[in-house]
Amino acid sequence: MFQSDGFRALGRQECLRLLAVVPVGRIVYTRQALPAVLPINFSLDEDGSVLVRTSPAADLVRAVDGVVVAFEADEFDAATRSGWSVVVTGRASVVTDPAEHERLSRTGPSSWMPLTEEVFVRIDSEMVTGRELNGALSMR
Repeated sequence: MFQSDGFRALGRQECLRLLAVVPVGRIVYTRQALPAVLPINFSLDEDGSVLVRTSPAADLVRAVDGVVVAFEADEFDAATRSGWSVVVTGRASVVTDPAEHERLSRTGPSSWMPLTEEVFVRIDSEMVTGRELNGALSMR
């Protein structure tokens, strides 16, 4: 049910369903003691964790391995003033298990950048929150 301000909280399963239909999100992490936001393509794993395929030399890999990060994705329609936003918060880690790496090479996200080597970063979906905006209600 929408609140009087036009927002509706989304449950975990609905949030994961929405994440599965967008190709790009933003990872929020700390770089040189400052907040950093990086748009990145991703996919969801079977357990709801966020997966990113990138270069092992990427600054992102060193910055997020073993730390808690946030990942956000959204979809909005400016004309109707409606849409949704989902945030996944959890520990990020580089996938080091060879069998898991092989599985993700077949089923995980592709990179939009050409890679000569690749690593997968997994963001555990420890906390998943989201909300939907219904523009018709918020314009009252």
